[in-house]
Amino acid sequence: MPRKRKLLAQLSALQSNSSFPPFDALENLNATPDGDSSPKSSKYFATEKKNSSQLEADFFNQPCISLAKSFLGQILVRKLPDGRELWGRIVETEAYLGGEDEASHSKGGKQTQRNAAMFMKPGTLYVYQIYGIYFCVNVSSQGEGAAVLLRSLEPLQGLDAMRELRSASRKGPTKVLKDWQLCNGPSKLCQAFGIDKAFDQRDLTQDAAIWMVPGRDLPGEQDVVATTRIGIGNRGEWAQKPLRFYLRGNKFVSVVDKKMEREMAATGHFSCS
Repeated sequence: MPRKRKLLAQLSALQSNSSFPPFDALENLNATPDGDSSPKSSKYFATEKKNSSQLEADFFNQPCISLAKSFLGQILVRKLPDGRELWGRIVETEAYLGGEDEASHSKGGKQTQRNAAMFMKPGTLYVYQIYGIYFCVNVSSQGEGAAVLLRSLEPLQGLDAMRELRSASRKGPTKVLKDWQLCNGPSKLCQAFGIDKAFDQRDLTQDAAIWMVPGRDLPGEQDVVATTRIGIGNRGEWAQKPLRFYLRGNKFVSVVDKKMEREMAATGHFSCS
């Protein structure tokens, strides 16, 4: 015990002269009396490994339309089982507003085993299958049964791994996909990031395999096109509501609405380029 008190005193003196104690001081403190210098666990020196820049719960806790717009420019990160990380900038989203929205899986406020994630806390992933083959990923927001569909990403890191994952999900001989083809659609996005039904109901603020980090140079309102959603069929007025949002001029967007862009330019929303 006297030896340990002496070392603690040395450590205290070092800390008074520097904001960070030398590593050898910590190693000596954790060494056993017999001279074994192997690292020992200590609640005083253990640090939780966490991405400090990760988007947290308060970001996701906003109304659906607001969240759909706020996603634009943010970064989705996927950590594969082999340790590789895939990064993609969100460039296109769709808002599904819950019970009142005739195009939403939660229309009428009906909660099922399939759509349960839409009723969970903001930031929960809702993954569903289409055509019995492909997957789409959504993120729950404020509002009962409301969620945002992630439609397209701009690949930033791990493009070779994305190509491998896309190729593995396609049948027969395939051409090498260009960068802009990797994630320009909701199902392509899921293929490229290895997202399947196993990700349903996961929490983006807590999961070790998928999360979001803030993007740089986030777009302004003048950079965002608001137009109709895609592939929702005959849903009356809801098929015409401008609930799809994308970054104007970004080549990774799945479907560009030139007509809407011209109308927005004509009204001064943004200038023609």
